[in-house]
This record gives sequence, C-alpha cells and structure tokens, in this order.
Amino acid sequence: MEIWDLYDINRLPTGETMIRGEKIKENRYHLAVHICIFNKQGEMLIQHRQPFKSGWSDLWDITVGGSAVSGDTSQTAAEREVLEEIGYKLDLSNIRPSFTINFQNGFNDIYLVEREIEIDALKLQYEEVKEVKWAKADEIKSMLESGEFIPYDKSFIDMLFFLRNHNGLHTREDKTF
Repeated sequence: MEIWDLYDINRLPTGETMIRGEKIKENRYHLAVHICIFNKQGEMLIQHRQPFKSGWSDLWDITVGGSAVSGDTSQTAAEREVLEEIGYKLDLSNIRPSFTINFQNGFNDIYLVEREIEIDALKLQYEEVKEVKWAKADEIKSMLESGEFIPYDKSFIDMLFFLRNHNGLHTREDKTF
C-alpha cells in the first residue's frame, strides 16, 4: 500500500495524504517522477515492462518512472525509483528536475542525467522490469510506430534527447547583459 502526499495547485504540501488507487480529492495533486539516463553515445537507457505488470504491460518505456510516496522529495523519489527498478544508486541531491509536466492529478518531474552504466551489472526488479537496453532516439521512435513503446508523442522523445545536453531551452547563452 503506497501513501502519497497531496499538494495544492501551487505545489505546496497540504498536509493531507491518500492511498494509491483512491480517487484523488478535487484541487489536490500528487507528485510523480521520471528519470531518463543517457550515455555519452547519445543513447537512453530504456526498460521493457513485465507482461504481467498492470498499466502499459509488455511495452518499452523510458528509463524509470513512478510516484513519490509520503515523505519523499522529488529527488528522493527519483533516487528510490531508480534503485528499486534497475538497482542503480543515483545521487540527485544537488540536481533539480530538468523540467516538470503537469498532468490532470499531479506534477511529473523529469530528470535527464548522463551516466555510463554497464547494463549487465544492473539488478532489475522482477515485478516491474523484464529487460533494459540502450537506444537512440530514432530506434525509440520506430518502437513508438510499431506499438512496442508506451505511446508518448514523438516530439516528447525528441525533446528529451535535445534537452539532455542543454541547461534550459536555449541553444546558446545570452551574452547581451
């Protein structure tokens, strides 16, 4: 049983909690995280979800994702999810999310990090992850077209790959001031 902290529209904690699976109260939101791990070759580590996992069964997904549980910060939730799902210890204590996407019932913080990881050394969580591999953007978009990947918009995949090497949305620094 997962307990989630609830936030108001301004992302301030309300002091309320809910149990995962319950209907979320009106004007309340919860926190989710996604972590995309890239290597120096410009590939993203992607995971194949187990066929018996509920929600997007037997499809490929970005590296790791999940919900923050009560008491988590965005960073601790992301670190926990990476450790749980693929067995990799990631320190995000000094890293902010690259961006946040709001969804109907919450906030989704997305982290874009670069690490050189030997996938054979990872300990995959059997209940969630069938396998992992490195993939370029074009391969992921082909998997989207074939129905093998969770149906993200292709422009979202392009944005992830673009933003992994940028600090913000601009392609160069403003030197006019």
